[in-house]
Amino acid sequence: MKKTWWTLARDLDTPLLSRLPRHAAVGLREAITADVAGAWAARVLEAEADLGDDFGGEQRSLGRPWYAHMETGRAAEYFRDATASDQRVERVLPGVQAVTLAWLSRVLGGTVRRRHGFCGPGVHVFPPGEKVARRGGVFHYDLEGLGPEHKQHQPRAVSCVWMLQPPVSRGGLTLFGTQWRGRSNWPMDEEPDTQRTTTLMGAGDFLVFSSYRLHRINGFSGARARVSVTCHAVEVDTDIWDAWF
Repeated sequence: MKKTWWTLARDLDTPLLSRLPRHAAVGLREAITADVAGAWAARVLEAEADLGDDFGGEQRSLGRPWYAHMETGRAAEYFRDATASDQRVERVLPGVQAVTLAWLSRVLGGTVRRRHGFCGPGVHVFPPGEKVARRGGVFHYDLEGLGPEHKQHQPRAVSCVWMLQPPVSRGGLTLFGTQWRGRSNWPMDEEPDTQRTTTLMGAGDFLVFSSYRLHRINGFSGARARVSVTCHAVEVDTDIWDAWF
């Protein structure tokens, strides 16, 4: 497994998907400028009434993340509120969902569309001083949005993180050589002894990696929250992808 393959967003002339099997992730530097990313992050943090709490406040979100609702028995609430969730995201960050899917389409070289009935791309906020900041996130694969037929046939599936505001220090994403192959050993409580690489993202950077790859968010320090746009996508036909939050 090679480290993340980075290119400047303005230099992206061919899709990066073909590089993904040999690299931990592929990424675009400066998909938006650091100034724009910071302004977007500020708008998210100011939209207090629109942010949801998950896992006892360990993380917050603009829009409803499917995995958090599935893991806490709120699936019905997620689907019932999907349209309103997208409206909240658009009210705070107009156009961000469409732009996220457009960048992902360019990286994958295919058509990326919203998954029917699910929420579109949303924003994760990891507050300073909370559990993820102190201890890092859990080791996991991004499998929650994949149904039994996906897990059986394992079509290509990716996760993307678009950094709006990195923390003051650390807070990178560690990607491991381990990939899910039908095992059930996740989430993992102990750090796996396997090949790994840690990717640090700057404000405006756009990262894509396999949803089947084991990964975690590293802990971070400082008084600044970690704020990022996130979505997941699975290939449902040749070069046709369905995306959700």
